[in-house]
Amino acid sequence: MKFFIYSVIILAVILIGYHVRILDFDNLLKGESANATAAILASFCVVLLMAILLVSRKISRKDS
Repeated sequence: MKFFIYSVIILAVILIGYHVRILDFDNLLKGESANATAAILASFCVVLLMAILLVSRKISRKDS
């Protein structure tokens, strides 16, 4: 499970990097740039959720 979580985090970071290259900083909410902005936000959410999952798994191991 740990390998899967780290793999998802790595893929999300790669997607963030890819979508940052697509961004047009003059028009962040128009056209392809709007899609890239949404994808970046979604990828940040994935990284955050996976980090929370890792922390909760560490806490559950310490309680047992």
